[in-house]
Amino acid sequence: MKDKDLPPDNSSYSLEDLTDKANKIIESLENERDLNNSVESYQELLKLNKIIEKKFYKNFKNISEETNKKVNDIIKRK
Repeated sequence: MKDKDLPPDNSSYSLEDLTDKANKIIESLENERDLNNSVESYQELLKLNKIIEKKFYKNFKNISEETNKKVNDIIKRK
């Protein structure tokens, strides 16, 4: 799924909010009897998954950079 397909309104949500939203969609999909009615929900879930993945990667990258800076500061002190 390309970035242009992702809804921009979800970018302001936290990872926890997006995960909660995805869990609600999963619950509704599990309770749905007619699979024809669940196509849009499934597509929204795929979009949310991509957004969560990107946010997770961004947070991971930030944490890694901060950790590397702290390690380098400690090494420089010695």
